[in-house]
Amino acid sequence: MTDTKAPPQTDTLPAAGLRRVLAILCLTEITSWGILYYAFPVLSVSIADDTGWSLQTIMAAFSIGQLAAAFTGIPVGRIIDRIGPRAIMTAGSVLAVPALLLIATAHNLPTFYAGWILAGIAMGGVLYPPAFAALTRWYGDSYVKALMILTLAAGLASTVFAPLAATLVERTDWRATYLILAAILAVITIPAHLWGLRGRWPHPPAPAHGDAADHRDASRSPAFLALVAALSLGAFAAFAGVFNLVPLLIEQGFSPSLAALTLGLSGAGQLLGRIGYLPLAARTSARSRAIGVLVATAVSTALLGVVTTVVTLITVAIGAGLIRGLFTLVQATAITDRWGAVHYGRLNGLMSAPIVIVMALAPWAGTALSNWTGSYAHAYLVLGAIALLAALVAAASVPRRTVDATP
Repeated sequence: MTDTKAPPQTDTLPAAGLRRVLAILCLTEITSWGILYYAFPVLSVSIADDTGWSLQTIMAAFSIGQLAAAFTGIPVGRIIDRIGPRAIMTAGSVLAVPALLLIATAHNLPTFYAGWILAGIAMGGVLYPPAFAALTRWYGDSYVKALMILTLAAGLASTVFAPLAATLVERTDWRATYLILAAILAVITIPAHLWGLRGRWPHPPAPAHGDAADHRDASRSPAFLALVAALSLGAFAAFAGVFNLVPLLIEQGFSPSLAALTLGLSGAGQLLGRIGYLPLAARTSARSRAIGVLVATAVSTALLGVVTTVVTLITVAIGAGLIRGLFTLVQATAITDRWGAVHYGRLNGLMSAPIVIVMALAPWAGTALSNWTGSYAHAYLVLGAIALLAALVAAASVPRRTVDATP
């Protein structure tokens, strides 16, 4: 691990305040991810059936929302660096409510798209990047454990809200479902962010190596560009893989129900990966950790395109989920591992924007790859090659002045 520890903070929250912040963010990340992100795949077919809009057109609206989230994350990071997360995350929660109301009441595509653009801006203020920035500054040297707990909790978002959305849409319709979900989001996240994220925002930690590198210098460095490229390529391969897993498994002879169950097991594997991150971080450097996780992404993705037996496919799918869990925390800690926490919000916002963009394009691109190569199995081999390229690029992702060694 890189030598980026800051001196102890004297102006941070007391232990009870830190526990409150972490508990609140666990609750609001589950709710925000579940309602703003994971409910959509469940409701998209009902939206298409009711409106007559094509599924591809509906997916495009969601993808545009993800692009809005990516570009929102850049100024959000700068603001959080200065004043903390409370105002930003509260405002994001407030904006999410009219965005969902606009989506729920949209009777034409321009209104539907406008709703998703607003929802994307709200996501930029409430999902992982601002939450990661909050915990990284408040928790200081203990930030890795805090991020692990947060991502473990947020991993339950689809487990909680996908079935809830499915139950609601069966009993009402997609419009009523989004109205109910908007009410749930308002009741939980607005007061939680307003009340739970109060407290003194610590001063930035002292630079780790005695030279206060400007965030502009870091963001223009070859190491930062290599990091962004490596994580973007890795995210593309991983998320194209997960979004196209069910079609791949059906192509291999799975029933739709067994394919859906395998997808769920793959999601559960992410929790195992996040639990395993702390011991991995203790024994590896930033460079070797990034390379190792990306190589594992390449191998697991390619294997899904090669193996054909039911048991083996399920096993590999669970393993791929485990690696995605590790990848989430590699991304969350990448800036601090290399440049410390001084400009975490700014640099993480710049790094996250292209990653969110490729995540938005990944579902469509995976399907396009399957059409181009002739099968989903062949597409997964291409995705594996992309992840391997990401691992090669990651070798250049650590700045020379950083001590890249295990503790």
